[in-house]
Amino acid sequence: MLIAAANTWENTAQSQDYIQQALAIADQSLDVLVAAYRYFFYKHNDTAALQVATQVIEQIRQIEGLPEDWEMLAPILSSSKEEPNIRLYLNAYAALGLIRARLGELEQSTVITTRISEIDTNREFGAATMLHILTHPQDEED
Repeated sequence: MLIAAANTWENTAQSQDYIQQALAIADQSLDVLVAAYRYFFYKHNDTAALQVATQVIEQIRQIEGLPEDWEMLAPILSSSKEEPNIRLYLNAYAALGLIRARLGELEQSTVITTRISEIDTNREFGAATMLHILTHPQDEED
């Protein structure tokens, strides 16, 4: 289904139908959830991307036994950011920041991008750029 979605990318209705089928068949497969949130993200279906990216984050939280409280979570993410599931978590969380900004939820986006920026010292997840855009209004000359 995912390959069919990729092959029909230009036909959004058809490719989205394949993504929905993959989600139904896969029964919460992390790989399919990641593919689906990225699909929706790049298709600018922000509501669906937000929902599926949140599922990715929650599933990784459960798999890894991560705390919900950010003060407890941040040091774990920082020290484990090279581990595959933690990288997926950080990517999905950074995507949530951008999705929330696109939905006009700028306060929530700023919180998320600030958090990721503090962990992402190598600027791999794009949160620092997004945070700069959110916190430095465009000059009139720009």
